[in-house]
Amino acid sequence: MAILLIHTGGTIGMAQTPDGFAPRAGVVEDAVEALVASGLVADTVEVLRLDPLIDSAQATPQDWLRIAETIHQYRDRFDGFVVTHGTDTLAYTAAALCLALPGLARPVIVTGAMRPLTVADTDGTANLIDALTAALTAAVGVWVQFGGKRLHGARVRKAHSQALDAFTAASTDSVPRIAAPAPELSPLRPHEVAVLTVTPGFSAALLDQAAGMCDGIVLRCYGAGTVPDSPPLRAALRKARDRAVPVVAVSQCAEGGMQIGTYAAGKALRDSGAIDGGQMTPEMAFVKIQFALSQHSDFDARQRYLATDQCGEIAD
Repeated sequence: MAILLIHTGGTIGMAQTPDGFAPRAGVVEDAVEALVASGLVADTVEVLRLDPLIDSAQATPQDWLRIAETIHQYRDRFDGFVVTHGTDTLAYTAAALCLALPGLARPVIVTGAMRPLTVADTDGTANLIDALTAALTAAVGVWVQFGGKRLHGARVRKAHSQALDAFTAASTDSVPRIAAPAPELSPLRPHEVAVLTVTPGFSAALLDQAAGMCDGIVLRCYGAGTVPDSPPLRAALRKARDRAVPVVAVSQCAEGGMQIGTYAAGKALRDSGAIDGGQMTPEMAFVKIQFALSQHSDFDARQRYLATDQCGEIAD
């Protein structure tokens, strides 16, 4: 059984430079070769480096698409895929792959490391072994294998900036893939999407500006879906609606999700047609708006797409 490892950069493949750690070609390739030679992983692993290697802080939607296109291109040649990726935006890429590959018929395992393979106390070796094993044993879908845990790709988030088990994901029985009769590649074009966090004394002028200049908005609300209801905030939400700018409301809480309508303070969201993000992470909400805008020109179709659970990102 054959595995394609797609190396994009990130800490796992970095080496020390005068300016700090930076991606270096050959680091991941050498590690995989050593693992195969030792018999710790399958003997048929091909490494494809996506140049230029980047720190994931530099990742863009075009990088998500580049990875998805590679998986789609080689879907019939390999039994599983591993994507090595930087941790800072790994959750965005995992979410994007869930949405980009309807009908996915292979396991796709996204992994990385908090410490480079080039240092003595690296966690990269263990993560690589686990990911390469999961590529042949996991259920079909997009998963994140990190710190000894296999996590749902559509619900994962980075929860710690330094711990070796830096990622978490709310549990669900849903599979991290979109069902389709045959493998497809969803279109994706970058759009201007704002992520705004509601705070005490939140300035509705910020939301109004985003409604006037952005293509979509992720609004990080309090708790289960409350905002500081005011005439200016309602006017900004109406402006977004009038301009056909989708607004997805997600919770600032790491667990529990949204339930718009639980409190009267969420009525402005409901009245404006803001999408109840349910269990959606802010990362997934940002990614999903990008796909909604890329796939649907009609506002109502975008709203339906955003409100529908595609791959386990919304439902409990």
